[in-house]
Amino acid sequence: MSSQSPIFVKTEALMMWLLHHVKQFPREERFRLAARIEQVMFNLHESLLYAAKTRSVMDYLHKADAELDMLRTYLRIAVELKYTTPEQYQHVAQQTSEIGKLLGGWMKKA
Repeated sequence: MSSQSPIFVKTEALMMWLLHHVKQFPREERFRLAARIEQVMFNLHESLLYAAKTRSVMDYLHKADAELDMLRTYLRIAVELKYTTPEQYQHVAQQTSEIGKLLGGWMKKA
């Protein structure tokens, strides 16, 4: 898997969108929820890179899958707290769904 495969392209696009989006969170949330969203997004991308570059492919893919679930949870919390609009959530949910499908396909191949 190269870093230009669809899962990396989509993950990096999501990362850029999220980095811009969480800047809009209230100041007090930038060190709590926004920081967690950023961290889990970086962890997800890192796990995918490790899966592509190491022999422990399935370990890292399972880790990436769990991180994607955590990201989805944090994003739902952001909607509940009204830091993310329903339209923004719909956009990001579609992106995470596409990444999830690509990740699932990779897991089946591995």
